[in-house]
Amino acid sequence: MNKAFTKEDDSDNEDEFPIAGQVESGKNYITPQGYNRLRTELLDLIDKERPKIVDIVHWAASNGDRSENGDYLYGKKRLREIDRRIRFLTNRLEVAVITDPTVHHGNDQVFFGATVTYIDDASLERTVTILGVDEAVSALGQISWVSPVASALLKARIGDEVVLLTPQGTQLLEVLKIDYPSAAPANG
Repeated sequence: MNKAFTKEDDSDNEDEFPIAGQVESGKNYITPQGYNRLRTELLDLIDKERPKIVDIVHWAASNGDRSENGDYLYGKKRLREIDRRIRFLTNRLEVAVITDPTVHHGNDQVFFGATVTYIDDASLERTVTILGVDEAVSALGQISWVSPVASALLKARIGDEVVLLTPQGTQLLEVLKIDYPSAAPANG
């Protein structure tokens, strides 16, 4: 059968696959700022991006032959991408558990939202912030709360040594410093 007459495969649909870092409980811990970023992206897709692309597809479809109409074909592809992202964001926000790390300000134990400085076996000092799966950016020194390093550090206190299991074996990490963001002062 000619490839031109086959249905386009949407096998890259991310709804079918488990979310990286999703734990058995299905909880999606996230900071208020991370939640707001995801919600803003979702609303922008629904209110701005999708209607703009729908208008383009509608205009392109009115031009006639759709089989060789680049605006129509690209628009339909972009609509599928937007709809997939909308479903993803909606699902993630539905299971989101908003956790405010400022409640732990001044605490000497590692919880979600902590910025932790630790030293490893090779005397390499690192600082990481433990955030939600959907908001952590490794290039900024942020790690997901379900990552192996975060799992090892959670509940530790300053001076504690924790064991990190790696493919190369075990490593000891010593917690040097723990910080939390402070609550914004109330305007009044």
